[in-house]
Amino acid sequence: MTSEKKIPTLYEWAGGMPVFEKLMNAFYEKVLQDELLAPVFRHMSPSHQLHVAHFIAEVFGGPKMYSEEDGSHFKMIQKHLGKHLTEQHRKRWVQLLIETADTLNLPDDPEFRSAFVAYIEWGTRIAVINSRETEVPLKPDEPMPKWGWGEPGGPYIP
Repeated sequence: MTSEKKIPTLYEWAGGMPVFEKLMNAFYEKVLQDELLAPVFRHMSPSHQLHVAHFIAEVFGGPKMYSEEDGSHFKMIQKHLGKHLTEQHRKRWVQLLIETADTLNLPDDPEFRSAFVAYIEWGTRIAVINSRETEVPLKPDEPMPKWGWGEPGGPYIP
């Protein structure tokens, strides 16, 4: 008899929605105190952190709260149009997010962190590219990105 092991989603492995919401709240507190990033984000809506938490949670296999309540991949890209983000903005955003993940003790096993950082790198690079655009280069019904474990094949379990 063969038993198949169930590999959790990145969302499940991280700890679910409360973890993503806590991560984004703590992260954006740092962003608003950062000399480079604060000017970019100072006018964000009070619900910005929650929208980003829902977006990333959905991308990592969580509930479709972002696409069913807050928007779509198309709308997320739309938010970056004309922002003229730089590589320095991107690197600082990544740095602060990873530091926040460490502070909040998100899983630090190599497989999870590899997938987490890979998505953050990919997503921030897409954001910088789209910030130079004046219109969204996708169709309005473009599906949400889906991110998984990648090559390692699941979480590290000793």
